[in-house]
Amino acid sequence: KNPKAVSILIRGSTEHVVDELERGLHDALSVVKVALEDGKMTAGGGAAATEIAMALRDYAPTVGGREQMAIEAFANAIEIIPKTLSENAGLDPIDMMLEIRSAHKKGDKYAGINVFEGRVEDMMKNHVIEPLRLSMQEIDASSEAATMILRIDDVIASKGVPNDQQQQGNRGNMW
Repeated sequence: KNPKAVSILIRGSTEHVVDELERGLHDALSVVKVALEDGKMTAGGGAAATEIAMALRDYAPTVGGREQMAIEAFANAIEIIPKTLSENAGLDPIDMMLEIRSAHKKGDKYAGINVFEGRVEDMMKNHVIEPLRLSMQEIDASSEAATMILRIDDVIASKGVPNDQQQQGNRGNMW
């Protein structure tokens, strides 16, 4: 009833399969650990990502200009989560996105993709949840990666091409 230790036996056809199973099990146990430590959850199945993306799209027009475009692009990036979930489940991502957005517009903020049934349902009622910390780490990591790419791109663009090469059309670098 209250074990101090538990053993899990992992078997597979090759060492590579066993390694992947071990990695997957470790990831799953880490998620459970985080859930128990924090006690804060969000709805799974792409529900939280969809709600965030829709809120960003509502906010974007109030900003205007280039910032509006950046916010809308960020909303599109966040929606990759339910799109990928539907693709990996063998569902049509366009149909699923239309259905999930429709449910959220009707006020069902917990609407997510039920991959077993192939339809959008209330994830909280289905007990499909994920730790809040995991969702926050996903957004932080992707935002940091995008910022790093933009900074690198900005540095490259600011270097420019010397005037003498522009006039020669880069002919000076040929053999």
